[in-house]
Amino acid sequence: MNIYFAPLEGITGYTYRNAHADLFGGVHKYYAPFVSPTVNPCFKGKEIRDLLPENNRRNIRLIPQILTNQGEYFIKAAKQLMELGYTEELNFNVGCPSGTVVAKNKGSGFLRDLEGMERFFEQIFAWRDHLEAPPEISVKTRIGIYSAEEFPEILEVYNQYPISELTIHSRTKIQMYRETPDMEAFSYAVEHSKNPLIYNGDIRSVEDFQKITQKFPVHGVMIGRGLIANPNLGNEIQGGNHLTKEQILQYHDRLYADFSQIMKAEKHLLYKMKEFWNYVSWNFINEHQCAKLVRKCQNLYKYKRAVEEILKRWKYGNRYGKDR
Repeated sequence: MNIYFAPLEGITGYTYRNAHADLFGGVHKYYAPFVSPTVNPCFKGKEIRDLLPENNRRNIRLIPQILTNQGEYFIKAAKQLMELGYTEELNFNVGCPSGTVVAKNKGSGFLRDLEGMERFFEQIFAWRDHLEAPPEISVKTRIGIYSAEEFPEILEVYNQYPISELTIHSRTKIQMYRETPDMEAFSYAVEHSKNPLIYNGDIRSVEDFQKITQKFPVHGVMIGRGLIANPNLGNEIQGGNHLTKEQILQYHDRLYADFSQIMKAEKHLLYKMKEFWNYVSWNFINEHQCAKLVRKCQNLYKYKRAVEEILKRWKYGNRYGKDR
């Protein structure tokens, strides 16, 4: 079963991916946070830094993600990414629910223009089919803007094209990451999709993984927040040992050291590490107290003392209160 690490903008950049791959691994692909091509002839500096080969470990199977609603922009970005060595697969983002993205009819906002999406796919697959060694094109999508009732028509569009893998986050745009993923909509996809399916949404434990894979004949799963909270989850799913407190500390120290090298201001490093604990605290029985203790820190000295207190005082288990 394929296990993919989902992209989260602002979180799963190359510093994070490299540390995860070195200390844990357990996933078959890492998907990079999206790049968004514009009228500029190519990506520059900050826009492409996360994908530069020199910033990424060679043992990482990294897939770039492109966010746009213009076929010519996708093709322009694809050419540059292929020049950097990303010739295996390019992922198209039709899932991002961010308000600023949707307002531009990109990400999940593109789902309200299915005719435009058909023209988009016609253009990019026509371009791809004339290449000697064409990359696969995969898609990450949501099930609609407002309602799952939109999904059958959306799926009809995808079924017209040779999408290598269709990753479905089974929520609408307006649901963001709230409420329970719509299993009826995903079941519809299993019955009617002509493309291989990847499930995405709320896999935070081995039990969550098993519920999905035992019910649906999927090609794989994509996990985001669950792998950020428990970086060892991919290994646990494949029969490995549970995450330990010592591994959390090792991971924390590695990220702290790596981020310290690239962040000049203390407040930026502090923000990054608070973000780390927003998710990792899920592993502690007293998760809310853990997160609060870190959240109220105003400098790195207090932050380090807070981390010491967390690791000393709080029992480690899972978010359901079961000790390990």
